[in-house]
Amino acid sequence: MSQLVLVVDDDATIREMAAMVFEKAGFRVARAGNLGEARRAVAHEAPDLVLCDLYLPEENGLDFVAELRSVEPAPAILVMTARGSVETAALAAGAGVFDYLAKPFDLTTLLERARDALERRPAAVPVPEGPKSLIVGSHPAIVEVYKAVARVAPLRVPVLVLGETGSGKELVARALHRFGPRSAGPFVPVHCGSIPDTLLESELFGHVRGAFTDAHRDRRGALARAHGGTAFLDEIGEVSAPFQVKLLRFLEDGIATPLGAEHGETLDVRMVAATHRDVGAMVEEGRFRQDLFYRLAGYEIRIPPLRERLSDLPLLVEHFRQVVEHEMTQPLPSASEEVLSLLARHRWPGNVRELALAVRRIAIEAGRLDDEKAARRVLLGLGAQLSPSGREPAKAVPDESRSLGEAERIHIEDVLASTGGNRTAAARLLGIDRKTLARKLKGNGEDGLPPKESR
Repeated sequence: MSQLVLVVDDDATIREMAAMVFEKAGFRVARAGNLGEARRAVAHEAPDLVLCDLYLPEENGLDFVAELRSVEPAPAILVMTARGSVETAALAAGAGVFDYLAKPFDLTTLLERARDALERRPAAVPVPEGPKSLIVGSHPAIVEVYKAVARVAPLRVPVLVLGETGSGKELVARALHRFGPRSAGPFVPVHCGSIPDTLLESELFGHVRGAFTDAHRDRRGALARAHGGTAFLDEIGEVSAPFQVKLLRFLEDGIATPLGAEHGETLDVRMVAATHRDVGAMVEEGRFRQDLFYRLAGYEIRIPPLRERLSDLPLLVEHFRQVVEHEMTQPLPSASEEVLSLLARHRWPGNVRELALAVRRIAIEAGRLDDEKAARRVLLGLGAQLSPSGREPAKAVPDESRSLGEAERIHIEDVLASTGGNRTAAARLLGIDRKTLARKLKGNGEDGLPPKESR
């Protein structure tokens, strides 16, 4: 008899699309629109695989996952969500979930992951309680970051976090610490780019009294303070060649010797480093030691810039609204569609950190987040160069080389790509309602867009 797949989602469209894919592939399929129906399906006939949405009416899909771990034999589990977080990804991984899919997902990928999951049916694992989210967003690119954190956090390997300034590298480092084996220990950040090279060795390794002119007492370095926990070296690409040698020596033997001391101390520290630079190119140019790079980059996590996940902008704005509301100790109305559209037209070179600053300034200036004039003033004060759609302004092309339909098709493609296929977010960025976007997609070719022309 063919294997049984249980698809659990309150969205009938997604439920039926997934069911159709599995049925065409030869699986038997049971459907459930809520966890009550899902529990009855499990009790009636134990499924081999469960595909479950994380956020269902009245209940959390992870609660159902916990119940499934006690079923004998336990089914393979895939979870899906349009509202991901690093916490839910880590909890899902800890619960024995095989994979974590971000909506909208590719149906071919879904089938591939399902087959992989069925080959490895996990043992029962309890689901722990979840902490408040550190990182906000559900764009597929940021969900990949969640999955990477969940994958590598339990391992005793150094991690190199790559991303532009303000993209959230320290948040990823803190998440690695929180879900790692040293979470009970300290998390000690060191911002290498802001410390002069002459002081960085003392900051990291410490010093003894008399080691230099102003060393009036012994001082423990950041590595010693991180013993039993995690040391986060931000902007590691800024350190000098001589310091790279000293850091490499510590990574090789785990011994930190304070300045002026005769003997060092053996430390147990998980190392997480981060940089906005292209370290691979620096290695090729001889500006960063290859052996140090190999020591630091046991695993790499790349964080997407905000401009590549604009569909997360409303979630991020709401998150920062709650933070600022708490700071101001007074109610703060939510951002209006007009303000969100205006924010989406900025390029955000400072990424999420710049967005947090903008939300705070708008709130302070207007006392609310639905004042479009205040939002515009704040963005202009940040040096914003607003484009009509939130993308880079289109390059001028000769009129005869591109038709109006072709220009519209390219523009819609660009905006949909920037939102990860989220049509609601795309409509907001295009300045039209969702029905208008749907009409354009439906009326322009088999794939919903004007037919491609030669460029």
